[in-house]
This record gives sequence, C-alpha cells and structure tokens, in this order.
Amino acid sequence: MDKKTMMGLVKEEAAPGDVILHDDLPVPVIGPDDVLVKIRCAALCMTDTKDIMPWTHYAQKRVHPPTTLGHEASGDIVDVGENVKDRKVGDRVAIEPYITCGKCYACTHNIPHLCRNIVVWGIGVNGGLAEYSRVPAKCTYKISDDLSYEAACMLQPNGTGVHSAEVASPRGKTVLVVGCGPLGLTTVASCKAFGAKKIIACDLYDEKLDTAKKMGADVIINTRTQDLLSVVLDSTEGNGADAAIDYTCSEQMYNSELKALRPQGQLICVALPSKKITFDDLAEDLIYREVNFTGISGRLIWETWEDFETVMKSPYYKLEFVLGGRYALTDYRSAIEAMRQGKPGKMILYPDPEDMKNEENYT
Repeated sequence: MDKKTMMGLVKEEAAPGDVILHDDLPVPVIGPDDVLVKIRCAALCMTDTKDIMPWTHYAQKRVHPPTTLGHEASGDIVDVGENVKDRKVGDRVAIEPYITCGKCYACTHNIPHLCRNIVVWGIGVNGGLAEYSRVPAKCTYKISDDLSYEAACMLQPNGTGVHSAEVASPRGKTVLVVGCGPLGLTTVASCKAFGAKKIIACDLYDEKLDTAKKMGADVIINTRTQDLLSVVLDSTEGNGADAAIDYTCSEQMYNSELKALRPQGQLICVALPSKKITFDDLAEDLIYREVNFTGISGRLIWETWEDFETVMKSPYYKLEFVLGGRYALTDYRSAIEAMRQGKPGKMILYPDPEDMKNEENYT
C-alpha cells in the first residue's frame, strides 16, 4: 500500500483532556498474526468521553498515551500477516476489541471474554478512530455482504445487550428491562427475538419508551409517574418477573427490581456502579427467595456475534433507533458534544465522508 500517513484521534497525555485529530500518523505496520483494516466507520463510546478523556481511575489503569482511541469499528482488510490463513484482503469485518492471552483459566475454559490478562484494542493499544488500524486477525469477525458497516459497527458495543438476553434465557419468560438506551433497546429486541412471553420496559423518558414498544416491549413503565413494583406485579398476576436486566446501576432501581422478581428469579446487572450500593433488605429480597444475582461483561466470543446477526434480521431490531448521528472524522468535536449533551444513540464517525453517504443510502 502506497499510503504512509493517516488521520486519527489521539489521546495525547495521561491527564484530563479531549482527543486531538492528527493527520500525520504513520499507517500501522502489521505483524505476522495481524491484519490491516481500512476503517469504514467507528463509534464513540461512553468509555471514551466519560472515562478516558476525563482521565478517571479506569483510564489510568488501562490507557498508555499517546493512544489512538476507538474500540467499536468495522471495515475492510487491506493487508494480512504471513501467518494469517483464514482472512484475506477484501474481507469485510467487524472488530472484537478484547485481545485475549489464550493461556489463563478463562481462556482455557471457553470464556475468553473474561480473560485475566485482557488488553482492549482502542484503549490499551491503538484502535479504530483512524483511517487504518492494526488488528490481531483472531479479533476480526467476517460480516456478510447484506450487513451494512454501521450495523457491523454495532455488533461489539450492543452485543452486550444481546449477551444479557442470552444469560436471561428469555424463551417463555417475562423479562423486565430497566433503562432503554441503545443497549437496553437491543436487549428488548433480543428477548423478543429469542421468544420471551412478555417484555416490560422501564425508563424515565417517554420517547425512549415509545421506541421500546416499537422494538418489542409489551408493557412500558415511566418511573417518573409510575411505581415499577406495582406495574410489574399487576402485569404478572402478582408473581413478579422471571428476570430483570438493569442498565441504570441506580440504588433505588436495584431495590425495586429485586422486589419485582419472582422466587428464584434472576437479576442481571450490566451498568457499572460509580459508588457503593446499599440494599434495603438483602435477606428478604434476595437470600430467602433464592434470587440469582449476576453480572455481564462484554459478550461471548463468537456466540453472541452470531446471535446478534440473527437478532438484526428479526422484525424487532431497528438500527435507526440505536443510531444517534453520523459525522465525518474531522467533525469529531460535534459528535463528542452531542454525547455530552445527552443526545440518545450511538455517534458514528467516518474517516471517509463518502462512506457516510453510502451508509445513508444503504438498502
């Protein structure tokens, strides 16, 4: 490839501060087990804007500036390392950012997404908010020609929403989904596609709840004006939900969700706490009722990806409801500001603005 330099968004210093656009970064040189991906689109994550740029404790442990950010991306393979046999130039791929060690307990027991020595592409090493990126070949997922780059870009971030549905095993069950952002909406659609009997969606905003209805929710609850516990019990003949999936990490919601579960129900926590959580009565609400309390980290590699493609092709998943806006990479400040202003959905950045036009017309 003749091109030697590229654009990219770089976290320059180990201190609070936004990323900076560079147009003179060297195009990465790949190793024998890597591929070079021409990035078609990449999404900003809350981790980028709420952890790495403000330089929180999370970022201080994981990021080693200067680092090109971006861990949610898709594109085309334009070069392959000498050891790579199952990928070729021209393959369309989405990228799994978890670079696993292959040696620890998790990796050797078929749960590599929980690898003890994990390094995250786009956080611990240079990532996809750039024109090109070096990616371990094992971290690429081949996508079909009928899947848009934008949809492929969602496989990683919103895959967590699919994984939470997988853990809930929703077929024939009543599932409570609390928080209807992009992840929660993906969970609603996934539970419906996986055969849930009834889905109860909860949020503070009517607009999000209306979208949840369009993506498969049977009952909606606005907790500004309605009592979650009362509505859930009324909707389940007083028995409670089989599973609750939480995207709020709110102490009040946790306690309400526990009470709204049936005996031996399941509380699945996805959102990350920023402070200690106190429970009203752990003995009565959880222990004596044998409630299963569990967490979600990322997504299964590669089972969740395959399940998500199935969900995307179902009548319930609607990509337009989880996208927040399209921006040229050079207009990254507008995308960051949109996130900080609370605009819903994923903000997608395009290194080549022509690709943005193609996605808008994608059929």
